Amino acid sequence: MARSTKEEALETRNRILDAAENVFHAQGVVQTSLAEVAQAANVTRGAIYWHFKNKSDLFDAMCERVRLPMESMVEAGAEDVEPDPLGKLRDTCLFVLHEAVRNPHSRKVFDIIFHKCEFVDESDPIVIRQRECHLQGMENIERILRNAIAREQLPADLDVRLAGVTLHAAVDGLLNNWLFAPDSFNLDGNAERLIDACFDTLRYAPSLRKQPRTPVTRA
Repeated sequence: MARSTKEEALETRNRILDAAENVFHAQGVVQTSLAEVAQAANVTRGAIYWHFKNKSDLFDAMCERVRLPMESMVEAGAEDVEPDPLGKLRDTCLFVLHEAVRNPHSRKVFDIIFHKCEFVDESDPIVIRQRECHLQGMENIERILRNAIAREQLPADLDVRLAGVTLHAAVDGLLNNWLFAPDSFNLDGNAERLIDACFDTLRYAPSLRKQPRTPVTRA
């Protein structure tokens, strides 16, 4: 009986998350109330509050279903003992792009994050959580790049901070542009070439090398 109750609770939670995806995607996050999510999930508002503290908590749980596998891959690649950090990072980037195309849940959540959120209040818990995830992701990418330098997969004088910003912006830009206009280019078919172009930039772009310090001249 307990197991059945636990399974029913999990099924209800997933149904609420699926409904949140659909309603957030159709109306935007700010314009959506928990009552509307409850109606779409065919549950009471009380059922939503049983599983989630508020709309911010619901939004975060919806994102986590998509984000966790990617975060796990990035964190694994950031381990100091990883023998092929750059290869792991490449695999993660490809996974993200293919997920956007092939997984309807991932595509919808990505679209919500990029195009259905009106981030106007800096103190909004959703904004704060998204920024935290962004900064943590950037930190992990930089660790991977430093590990790749240590294994001579990238130039020793690579500016890790600038390289991390460049790579993150490139992958974000590919996702954003494709989600906005999916027919504008073949993301799934060209994912490897696009990501390899990003990695070639890290390897060979002189503008991503550390700049020599300009000596201070005294009058």
